[in-house]
Amino acid sequence: MTAQRRERDEPAAAPTGGRRHVYLCPLRWGDMDAFGHVNNVEYLRYLEQARVDWMFETAREAGVDQFSLGTVVARHEIEYKRPLVYRAAPVRVEIWVTKIAAASFVCAYEVRDEDALYAVAQTTLVPFDLAEQRPRRIAPEENFYLRQYLLDPAPAVKAARAV
Repeated sequence: MTAQRRERDEPAAAPTGGRRHVYLCPLRWGDMDAFGHVNNVEYLRYLEQARVDWMFETAREAGVDQFSLGTVVARHEIEYKRPLVYRAAPVRVEIWVTKIAAASFVCAYEVRDEDALYAVAQTTLVPFDLAEQRPRRIAPEENFYLRQYLLDPAPAVKAARAV
């Protein structure tokens, strides 16, 4: 089902040559809060859906299965730019990598459509050995996959960090 909502990963406009994974996330009527716009908690679910599609589906198609064996969220940051209201059309969630360390990496996101930017976010992820219940190093195959998506943070993400 997720593969039907995924668009082709797009080369970024940045000169680094990285790419962004694009996930078209459907909105649900129940995502709205009492004020008639998508509740802030739902944005984290949208990010999760895009991340799972990118790390589990797209990575598996590229021959990288390690992410699905254990990866945990260590930190989330999100800045809401404008309200998103329910509509039939999906919202576009773009995800890319901004930092790769020995045992963690950071992903940035934009939740947007053609006309508006609704949120910018970033997540620190840690590969995790479920059997040993401890973090593990990023495998060479994972590192190679992540580097294909390595870009500088978007200006909006940088601004969110500065606040």
